[in-house]
Amino acid sequence: MPVLPSFELDDQVALVTGAARGLGRAIALALAAAGADVALGLRDAGADGGVAAEIEALGKRALPLQMDLAVPGQIAPAVDAAVAGFGRLDILVNNAGIAPQNRAEDVREEDLDATLAVNLKGTFLASQAAGRVMIGQGSGRIISIGSQAGAVALPGESVYCMTKAAIAHLTKCLAVEWGSHGITVNAVAPTFIRTPGTEPALSDPEFRADVIERVAALHRIGEPVEVAGVVVFLASPAASLITGETIMVDGGWTAR
Repeated sequence: MPVLPSFELDDQVALVTGAARGLGRAIALALAAAGADVALGLRDAGADGGVAAEIEALGKRALPLQMDLAVPGQIAPAVDAAVAGFGRLDILVNNAGIAPQNRAEDVREEDLDATLAVNLKGTFLASQAAGRVMIGQGSGRIISIGSQAGAVALPGESVYCMTKAAIAHLTKCLAVEWGSHGITVNAVAPTFIRTPGTEPALSDPEFRADVIERVAALHRIGEPVEVAGVVVFLASPAASLITGETIMVDGGWTAR
């Protein structure tokens, strides 16, 4: 074992789902900055929001892929395309997710089905497809973006909370099953982060003030780079003994 920890991802290949904006964009760029080539799983392969060009400007290769997690038939082919394009797959980041909001008594069945399809079924199928590749390689890192909502109740988001709690347990299950193949499986659970997806809610002064108060230790809204840094750490050799864990990036919200 080396004496000093390494946070470098040189010669690694990563696939990030939901990579066009928000957390996915920040994670893709952070992985590239750490040395990885990055395949971009996109709901629309022709609309990457300029992320591919930014990755290439960092001197790394980018590969936009059609990978709508709501369409199961697109998931395994996208993983196969990443392997065909780059020759291997070392890191999968399950970032794509949706969060329709409604009180539990008013949740529509179509919203329930859509959230389960992307957040759970899509995450599992992407992990399964990547896991098969990584088992063959004898190594790999799978990192899912969970949420503090998997550990605390958020009114109006019962279905989203349920899916994120499930991701935390799926993380443990896959870590135990695939550890013997040299694969680590972890999750990152952020608080409210300043992204295009959270902008409408955080633009409400009352809601924003409540969130800042609940972020008990730091009392501020998180930034995408603060989540991306944890993902890079978990993907790096420095985290080689960490598996089956969900790391909170919540500013102290769940410490109360």
